[in-house]
This record gives sequence, structure tokens and C-alpha cells, in this order.
Amino acid sequence: MPFPLSPRTRSGPRRRTLLASAAGVAFLTGCSGGPEDSGATGGSPSVTDRARARAARDSGGLVDEYDAVMAVHPALAERLRPLRDETARHAEAFGDTTAKASPTVSAPSSAPSPVPSSEKAALARLAGAERALADRRAEALLDLPGELARLLASVAAAGAAHAYLLTEGER
Repeated sequence: MPFPLSPRTRSGPRRRTLLASAAGVAFLTGCSGGPEDSGATGGSPSVTDRARARAARDSGGLVDEYDAVMAVHPALAERLRPLRDETARHAEAFGDTTAKASPTVSAPSSAPSPVPSSEKAALARLAGAERALADRRAEALLDLPGELARLLASVAAAGAAHAYLLTEGER
């Protein structure tokens, strides 16, 4: 015979939920950077500038990967173009002005490495590249100040979503 429910059934969030939410808010507000976060040291580039340049370079390299796969496998272009265009916008957000929003499908100027001959292998390689870059960005954002950390976290999450979408057809 089941026990009857307690007459004191609570509605609303539990104490643990509230504490976890408060900790999350404290973490996010603690990430806000001020002028002292610039990290500039004399004539050398700041930590923020180096991280931004690396993120732009990484996104640009990923755009090149997408271009190479679309050039070898034109049948995938319709599926890959939205992901490629979003990756190009990520590069632009980090300051890269060379990534174009929507190229014609042609051989890229400097292909990173030979594209696998099967579409499935090419998609798996792109998914691996997206996943690896998202992981590197998630690690790097811990050392960065405010806005750049938030931008990097957002782009890392988008990269993880891209990896999922690239492997979605395998399931």
C-alpha cells in the first residue's frame, strides 16, 4: 500500500535549485571585465588580443575546411553552406576580415589537407575538427576576461552544435 503524499508538498523551486542558480549568477557576473582586464604589457599584444587573433585564425581555418569539402563533394554544399557561413561570421566576430560570407563552390586557395573521397568520411572529419576546436575554446575561455570569454563560449557551443549536426545523419 503506497504512502499518502505529505500535506506539505512544496510548489516552486527547491533550495538546491536556488543555490545552484545563485552560484551560476555569481560566476557570470564575476566574468565581467573592466579596463584592468586588457592585459596589455608595453608594446607586446595583450592576452586578449592574442586570444582573439587565434580564434579568428582557427575559425578561418575551419572555413577553409568547409570550402575544401564542398569543392570535392558538391552534393554536400547545400547541407554545409549554412554551417560554413556561420563559421565565417565567427571569424569576423573575432576580427578576421578575410572570411567571406558565401563563396562559390570552387577549390579553396590553400586546402588544409586532402579531403577524404567518401562523403561520410569528409563529414566525420569536419565534425572532428568542429569538436576539437570547440573543446580547445572551452578550455581557453577560462583564462580570458569578460566579453571575449562570453563570445568564445558562445562560439564553442555553436561549434559543438555544428559537430552534432554533421554527425546527425549517421544515427
